[in-house]
Amino acid sequence: MAGPCVIEDTQGCMVIARHLSKCCQRLNIPFIFKASFDKANRTSANSFRGPGLEEGLRTLIHVREKVGCHVMTDVHTEDQAKEASAYLDILQIPAFLCRQTDLLIAAASGKAMVNIKKGQFLSAGDMEHVVAKLRAVGKQRIILTERGTTFGYHNLVVDMRSIPIMQALELPVVFDATHSVQLPGGKGDRSDGQAVFAPTLAKAALASGANGLFIETHPNPEASPSDGPNMIALNDMNKLLKECLRLCRAL
Repeated sequence: MAGPCVIEDTQGCMVIARHLSKCCQRLNIPFIFKASFDKANRTSANSFRGPGLEEGLRTLIHVREKVGCHVMTDVHTEDQAKEASAYLDILQIPAFLCRQTDLLIAAASGKAMVNIKKGQFLSAGDMEHVVAKLRAVGKQRIILTERGTTFGYHNLVVDMRSIPIMQALELPVVFDATHSVQLPGGKGDRSDGQAVFAPTLAKAALASGANGLFIETHPNPEASPSDGPNMIALNDMNKLLKECLRLCRAL
């Protein structure tokens, strides 16, 4: 699962999606393009949020049609979940909203698969109750994503035990390599990050049995309007994926 944090424009998404798709095809890795139409949980009210639902869905549908990959986006409200589920392959529940019952049920009620990010404030075992809400309405196509746990102020840590703990729910577990190195609010009115550690954590997660990776990437992370400090540069993705694939084969 990879792409920019937020949709800036259709052309930019196409550049990223085509590059990632070619990398994954060469390595025979399944690829899902992810980008958000609205970053509703930005630190500052002045931060760029994205183009909105209608334009964002048009961009994601265009990417799927032209690149031939599956597409995923965040949803923050029940109405967004119902609308996006009619068009997209996977809906992502943001970490801060992973316990919002009405949102979970709305996402589960559509045809799209649901990827739930584990909240920074939850233990891996607590995700049992989150999953139960979706299963109660008949949803079985569920993915869980580990993205680190709050450790004091402006910092996250990753407990790799969370991967087998959540896999015990008989669901695939993806590791979010880039948000796990985020430093929330680390720059005052925006988050900071330590992208240099993302490859290390990605490989550690695969060694711990993770079923996949979530990575945010951009041609120029410093110019990204959201989460640039923790992103992997697009030109570095092929090398990282090759290393990860070699590790998986060795295991």
